[in-house]
Amino acid sequence: MTAELVRGQNHPLSQSRLEIRISAGTPVAAAAALSDENGRIHGTEWVAHPGAPVQPGLEVSRQAAADHRLAVDLDAMTDAVHRVSVLLALPAANGGAGPARFGAVAAPFVAVTGLDGAEVASYTITGLDLESAVVALELYRRQGAWKVRAVGQGYAGGLAELFADQGLSEAAQLAAGIDEAVARGLARSVQAPPPRTSEGDRSRQAAAPAVGPDQGAAPQGAPGPVPPAYGGQPAGGQGQGGPQPAYGGATGPHASSGGGPVNYSHPRRQTSAPPPPPPAAPPAQPGQPTQPVAGDATGWSMEERLYNQVWGMFEDLARTAAAYRSAVDFAESRMDKELEQALSDPRSRIGGQGDAAREAARARYTQLVDQARASLDRDVAQLVAESEVVEPALPPAFARWDNPCWHAYRVPMEIPMALRLGDLRLPEAESVRIPMLLRLPLERGLWIDSGRTDSLDGSFTDSHDMRRLAMDTAVAHAARLLAVYPAGEFTVHVVDPAGSGAQALAPLAQTGVLAGPPAQGAAGVTEVLARLTQRVDLVQMALRGGAPDALPPGFDTSQQLLIVNDFPHGFDDRAVNQLRYLVDEGPSVGVHLMMVADREESAAYGPLLDPLWRALLRLTPVPDDHLADPWVGHAWTYEPLAVPHGSEVLRKVLTQVAEARRTWNR
Repeated sequence: MTAELVRGQNHPLSQSRLEIRISAGTPVAAAAALSDENGRIHGTEWVAHPGAPVQPGLEVSRQAAADHRLAVDLDAMTDAVHRVSVLLALPAANGGAGPARFGAVAAPFVAVTGLDGAEVASYTITGLDLESAVVALELYRRQGAWKVRAVGQGYAGGLAELFADQGLSEAAQLAAGIDEAVARGLARSVQAPPPRTSEGDRSRQAAAPAVGPDQGAAPQGAPGPVPPAYGGQPAGGQGQGGPQPAYGGATGPHASSGGGPVNYSHPRRQTSAPPPPPPAAPPAQPGQPTQPVAGDATGWSMEERLYNQVWGMFEDLARTAAAYRSAVDFAESRMDKELEQALSDPRSRIGGQGDAAREAARARYTQLVDQARASLDRDVAQLVAESEVVEPALPPAFARWDNPCWHAYRVPMEIPMALRLGDLRLPEAESVRIPMLLRLPLERGLWIDSGRTDSLDGSFTDSHDMRRLAMDTAVAHAARLLAVYPAGEFTVHVVDPAGSGAQALAPLAQTGVLAGPPAQGAAGVTEVLARLTQRVDLVQMALRGGAPDALPPGFDTSQQLLIVNDFPHGFDDRAVNQLRYLVDEGPSVGVHLMMVADREESAAYGPLLDPLWRALLRLTPVPDDHLADPWVGHAWTYEPLAVPHGSEVLRKVLTQVAEARRTWNR
């Protein structure tokens, strides 16, 4: 299975003879540098490049090309070689005809394969801007075994700056020699394929998780990247009814009959208009990063662009944090190795020789960590700047409750792509908050944890306060769902056996947006659960029988949400089985569950409750680092969205929703 790496991630290599396959949207020069365990290149003879394409265990291309295959034999490397760095550079001596920076071309793609062509690991180098040379990845020796690490380190100063950073004294001369060799072979370069039409564009996107964060597994019962966009990949042109990408085929009216080029566009999309171009970023100052612009991602609407931009911000933060952690781990392991070597010689323990070695090891560790932190701080500052322009531009479905867009709220006519449930952050970048977006329609229910907990800031929250906060959070989520759906297309039911959530439920009950008063007592619980399970049965039978129009007259076809408060108090085994049935079968027919419950108090049901717990997306009313993404493996801290203290925005929004429902029902 291919490992799709992100920046800083590594993967073991089980083969010694490999191919490095490079694909770029423009001709690039490929090189490979050998270095010692400290990452230093000892001389120009340690670099394989178009002017000297063959070195022991290495062979690279002799010219610039859009596609490369580099041959590597790790067994042929001398003992002094500990790293093999794969380098890419834009040709400098091309008469100004080609791009001068990687930010102006498609993201390069690098894959490590065996001789049989099977991919071992791959890496899409994203996030480049002004750089004209980049260290794509490195093969490195660790404890007698070889691994591959995705690097993605770019240099605006080109190969000269790259080689100088690797400790090569002849950096400028070697870079000039490579440029000259590339210029000689430029006429033989394999050019990039011609650009496709808008209907046939199938450009490769950066690797993303195979499943959404709300679909993976996570510790502590958390269902799991939590990327900001739960339940799916970035939209990339698939939302809001926009034209879809065309799929290739060489049959039918589009097959070439005379040996000419094949038209891969869909026959019914010949007149599809391309999406409008995203907003252009203002020109950046020399040496400064490009200023961020809200909605500069791909998409057929501004909503879709903002959705994909939020996804990109999540990926950027995940990558830069993974790179920082990997760099710190490397620095620690290197310091431990140096300290072990210093202490292994008994002679170094006498006098100041051992102390000097230890101080030198710690100094190198500090230097590496400081360099990694500087890179992280640079990336975080760029993300903060992007967040400052994206956050005010978000529509109500994506916005926090304190966003001014809620004061101009109007009941929508269409269902949005996603819904914001909170914010995500990492401990390395406390200043960056990534919106956590859940794709609509819902694919799974929610579990709002009301159990007693110690918050991340060290404060203690007792069980009474947690129940109140959990119910307030559930009401805020339900209000947001009601607000983003068109009138009459979302219905909320509440089960509150003991009536303990009356105060928190007041905004929903008093504005009249609920389907009925909150059900109380055993009889009320039984009646609501029986009605919703019967609804699931009816819809399933109609769909299986191919007769969805056969539902009873006046049947409510809207999405249904059941809020269950104070579980498991007031619920018997039959009610628990009905809840499990709604969790398992309800989402497919538009019935969803929002449980407000304490996991520990619910443990008395044992195995009966475990499937229900695992099937729901666990959220908390206080910040908690319980959401784990299956993509990089970070434990993300989730922060719920809180209505500003004293604000009437929630009641005003629900009042408009209730009025729109009354108008729609007339």
